[in-house]
Amino acid sequence: MDISFIDETDNLSKDNLEEVENLLQFAADFLKITEDTEMSVTFMDNAGIQVINRDYRGKDAPTDVISFALEEEGEDELPIIFEEEDSAFPRNLGDIMISTERASEQASEYGHSFERELGFLAVHGFLHLNGYDHMEPDDEKEMFGLQKEILDAYGLKR
Repeated sequence: MDISFIDETDNLSKDNLEEVENLLQFAADFLKITEDTEMSVTFMDNAGIQVINRDYRGKDAPTDVISFALEEEGEDELPIIFEEEDSAFPRNLGDIMISTERASEQASEYGHSFERELGFLAVHGFLHLNGYDHMEPDDEKEMFGLQKEILDAYGLKR
């Protein structure tokens, strides 16, 4: 899977970026995502993610992670679907935005490492890009169970 990273904070180490990439590649293999799939991950501060949250979700507050799934239809949108065997285009899952400030705050709150929180948020966003959600109790149980299974299998435990 091809993952583009943008670090608007310039605060992440090369090791942080490599670890998130390795974890997302592991999650892609876990979900049997094909190699010709692409996505992006942008790391930003609380102020940056607050603007996104306000403009796209109507919530004027910083959040930890936001996902924009390209395969998910919005209101009044037509689906863009290419037949896999006929398409010259790679599958694009969409974009994940992560607040590194919020990740740091939550790592302290939950008593685990920044790296664990960053990985958790990356997998959480990745699952959203792949159609998982937690709006209903059954969906939440499925998504959070899969999230824990991926993180545990990778070795990124609390």
